Amino acid sequence: MNLVRSFLGAALLTAGYLPAAAQARHEYLLTTNWKFTKGEVADAANPGFNDAKWQTVSVPHDWAIYGPFSPQNDLQTVKIEQNNEKEAKTKAGRTGGLPFIGTGWYRRQLQVPGFGAGQRAVLVFDGAMSDAHVFVNGREMGAWPYGYNSFAVDITEAVKPTGDNVLAVRLQNLPEQSRWYPGAGLYRNVHLIVTNEVHIPVWGTYLTTPTITPEYAKVKLRTKVATPGNAFQPLRLETDIRDAGGKVLATVSTPLTATDGQEFEQNLVVPQPRLWSPETPVLYAATSRLYAGDVLKDEFTTPFGIRSFSIEAGKGFVLNGEPRKFKGVCNHHDLGPLGAAINVAALRRQLTLLKDLGCDAIRTSHNMPAPELVQLCDEMGFLLMVESFDEWKTPKVKNGYSRLFDAWAEKDLVNMVHRDRNHPSVIMWSIGNEVPDQWAPGGSKLAKRLQDIVHREDPTRPVTAGMDQFDAAVNNGFAAVLDVPGFNYKPHRYPEAQTKLPQGFLLGSETASTVSSRGVYKFPVEKAKDKRYPDNQSSSYDLEASNWSQTPDEEFAAQDELAYTLGEFVWTGFDYLGEPWPYDESWPSHSSYFGILDLAGLPKDRFYLYRARWNPTQPTLHLLPHWTWPGREGQTTPVFCYTNYPSAELFVNGVSQGRQTKGPSSQPQTRYRLMWNEVKYQPGSIKVVAYDAAGKAVAEEEVHTAGKPHHIRLLPDHPILTADGQDLAYVTARVEDAQGNLCPEATNQLQFKVKGAGKFRAVANGDATSLEPFHQPQMHAFRGLLVATVQATDKPGALQLTAASKGLKSATVQLTTQAKLVK
Repeated sequence: MNLVRSFLGAALLTAGYLPAAAQARHEYLLTTNWKFTKGEVADAANPGFNDAKWQTVSVPHDWAIYGPFSPQNDLQTVKIEQNNEKEAKTKAGRTGGLPFIGTGWYRRQLQVPGFGAGQRAVLVFDGAMSDAHVFVNGREMGAWPYGYNSFAVDITEAVKPTGDNVLAVRLQNLPEQSRWYPGAGLYRNVHLIVTNEVHIPVWGTYLTTPTITPEYAKVKLRTKVATPGNAFQPLRLETDIRDAGGKVLATVSTPLTATDGQEFEQNLVVPQPRLWSPETPVLYAATSRLYAGDVLKDEFTTPFGIRSFSIEAGKGFVLNGEPRKFKGVCNHHDLGPLGAAINVAALRRQLTLLKDLGCDAIRTSHNMPAPELVQLCDEMGFLLMVESFDEWKTPKVKNGYSRLFDAWAEKDLVNMVHRDRNHPSVIMWSIGNEVPDQWAPGGSKLAKRLQDIVHREDPTRPVTAGMDQFDAAVNNGFAAVLDVPGFNYKPHRYPEAQTKLPQGFLLGSETASTVSSRGVYKFPVEKAKDKRYPDNQSSSYDLEASNWSQTPDEEFAAQDELAYTLGEFVWTGFDYLGEPWPYDESWPSHSSYFGILDLAGLPKDRFYLYRARWNPTQPTLHLLPHWTWPGREGQTTPVFCYTNYPSAELFVNGVSQGRQTKGPSSQPQTRYRLMWNEVKYQPGSIKVVAYDAAGKAVAEEEVHTAGKPHHIRLLPDHPILTADGQDLAYVTARVEDAQGNLCPEATNQLQFKVKGAGKFRAVANGDATSLEPFHQPQMHAFRGLLVATVQATDKPGALQLTAASKGLKSATVQLTTQAKLVK
């Protein structure tokens, strides 16, 4: 039979904050004046402990990203079954070669303004890596072991109504607890929420849109209420819905009766709804005011979007009535040179780059994301697969999630769903990635148990999992259990899955583990698996993949030819720290090669292969390789063109090399790339002229042979920053010749200086073998490029970044920081 599920809903849950004059609810972001030390410290939770010698830091904070890199940091000897390894081997850079293992303590004074009788104080941790234990005035008030999840701790009983309180947090990372760089410390935000005793608790609203028509949308809002001792008392909840401009569209007032328990249900109607989608990310807001008599007890805003979707056999994925396929990427949580420490500006930059790529979906591999990412996906228009676990009961690494699974899996799933179930961007929940339980006895029962938990907490969305063990998962019932069967790297077996499984559709949950180093080209050019070179780099001709995977083109063909496929999530959007395959046994490699963009956020050639396919509304015309090859004169140097035009002609020093046309072929590469494989290198230039379907020349791209490095050129991603102490500008530094051509082999060390209303934050060059620290204001260019990051202060003014290098003309760029606009 075919499984047909229809999922209608809305989503986005973020606390609404009152103006300073209101007293019902206050939220404070605890970012500054933290004291930190690494290592176990006796009595560190004691409020009288002297932490004067500890380091002063701001949160979010990742203690390990500052290094130094070392092959001894989390050295693992392991057989990776997911990589088809037959014996255990020693991995030096598997978790990034950074010192994240050990215990860390954070302390700060905690003032709770106006706190007194009849109020509650709750701390919300967006994520703490890991095994967090929270103390207030020496009392342990709560703990949460999984470092990726958000959790709340009620500290009311320990807070002193007057004077300072002391908040202390102990964290510990174990060796061999991860397969990639997990980060360390309070790497996500910490919130203090102060409410009345009668209040809406953390993640206490659940909003859906069960009926959507062009004329109206029905909005169903369930709101939990916490009361002292859980005793019933008459309450009233007044809710209004507003559009993005603040116009009131609907209102309702609902009394709470004894039969309602501790939850309100309200139904409202939005006329002529504007639908949320990646192309039109329209948001609304439901603001609820909780009264006891005429006394305002709490106020809470639930932003949301209105959209419907279904996943059905014969139709696939349908959003707001329109069939579409996911154009998605998998992303780990680190932000490259910033480490795991969350930063909204860094996330926004990543999403902006993905938008230009044409990407419309993200899989949060392999864990719960930061809430800021989910909110940005709502605002900017991305579909999200929110993932929970990389392990269930059967371990992949010695100290992974398997040791927590029995006691914590349900709690972790409940928190994940409750936090994010109101977000319109969230389309699917994933309960696991390549878990060995796929083939273990009882694995399908575990999958059903976890899926049932998710359905209980949110029946509006489907559940999936990424499966790599095709035969086991298909033949033992594991894949049949899931709402959406997700297959990792199995395009050649999609037809077999379609005939054996009941759902009638399937998803490429992880695809195309192609490896490349930006700007690096290897000869001869050939398609290869697990190809390794003495310099620990991979070729950017985009023909080298992992043994378990394929190049992008094979997945493209499957998605194009098979109507029952729902789309793909490419491994990965960005390079990330750790998992440096195929060099995970070869130090100094310590970051991945899988990304469509490198660790600095610079596009690799593969970016344009995907852009040509995913972003048809914008012209793409990209040539590779570079054309500076001293010593290769007369040798075969293939030239590829990635374009969304149907055909193009290549010229070398003005001489035509012929015209190529994309079209159906038994070789997927010739369907999606234009390739001239017999070109002989001659210094000068290569130029490609693109033709439209009518044969008219419509665009061209030219690459010149570069001369000697002459100067530095600085290109900021935007010139104006917000003076909030957090905003970032990413400035690309190019080493160019006298004519402005990129010098593709330049490795000059660049030094940076920042003056004015900002500071140097980090630098990265995208080289997976570079051991230079990210936080020092100098680094060697990799293939002529690197990216420096500057951070605004909280004072408006001018900001100046200068880059200098011996033998090169220096460069300066002027930026401006402006006061934050208050809505």
